[in-house]
Amino acid sequence: MTMKTKRYGIYFALAAALILVLSWANIISGSSDVSTGEILSILAGGGDKMHSNIIMNIRLPRTAAAFLLGGALALSGYLLQTFFANPIVGPFVLGISSSAKLAVAAAMIVFLSGGREIGLNMMVVSAFIGAVAAMMFVLAISVKVRSMSVLVVCGIMIGYICSAATDLAVTFADDSNIVNLHNWSMGSLSGVNWDEIRIITAMVIICMFLAVFIRKPMNAYRLGEAYAQSAGANILLLRVMLILISSLLAATVTAFAGPIGFVGIAVPHLVRMCIRTDEAGVMVPASFLGGAAVTLLCDLIARCVFAPVEVSISSVTAVLLVPVVIYLMMKRGMKRES
Repeated sequence: MTMKTKRYGIYFALAAALILVLSWANIISGSSDVSTGEILSILAGGGDKMHSNIIMNIRLPRTAAAFLLGGALALSGYLLQTFFANPIVGPFVLGISSSAKLAVAAAMIVFLSGGREIGLNMMVVSAFIGAVAAMMFVLAISVKVRSMSVLVVCGIMIGYICSAATDLAVTFADDSNIVNLHNWSMGSLSGVNWDEIRIITAMVIICMFLAVFIRKPMNAYRLGEAYAQSAGANILLLRVMLILISSLLAATVTAFAGPIGFVGIAVPHLVRMCIRTDEAGVMVPASFLGGAAVTLLCDLIARCVFAPVEVSISSVTAVLLVPVVIYLMMKRGMKRES
């Protein structure tokens, strides 16, 4: 066993163990005190009916959502960083999450104003349309502007515009719709149910499969477009796949949890630092597990630190991960100067 293989094995083992510990912590933590023994009894099919409802229909689906959506965000960030060949881009920074948020908010207002509930599929489709629209806009700018810093700033501006438009939509929505829109637009995993988990799982599995499928051309693409073409990679198809997969992942997260910032940009880089490689076949599952662990931790903090008050998970991810993003930008700036 080589040192590299050993390092990968240690990372995956530690990530899996951390996810199990954090998942259990999320299940046992909450405003209702449920003992460990009773939780085990509930998981086995017994236990008090009220406590069973809390564990099986509130805490378990929320924990599953944190695992799946956190992994999806980190994987989306890794794919975008591969596409732009830049470690400081992600769905939140490029305005993709904000655009998806605006599209879902608009769809929610239209449906709720008509006295209808917006379906799960419609939420995902709306978020996907918004995410792809933002991605296309960023790509159009990238054709004219070669500076990555300018591109990132443009993405941030797109995010601000979409967030402002969403706030306006919330302000002028009917009173009965404002609470739903406001809570969702802040970013939260509360209220996720098993029907939504099934859709999220299907989306994530499809995207993971596609990401693994294109791992070889992704490795070639990382070494330069000319090298990838000489290696026989279809550059146009690869770019389309990267756009679609990353947009679908970001859209899925936004549709069901609202915007969750900085996981997509910070986690892939932290994973690279741990395993010291950018090989796609390793980074795809490693980024997913890293994002899942970070999001489980942030959701646990959001629920428990100020209990019984619950804070937005985006606030927690910002506090924990913005310093990482600042460090990345400083490190990149120092490399350029040297």
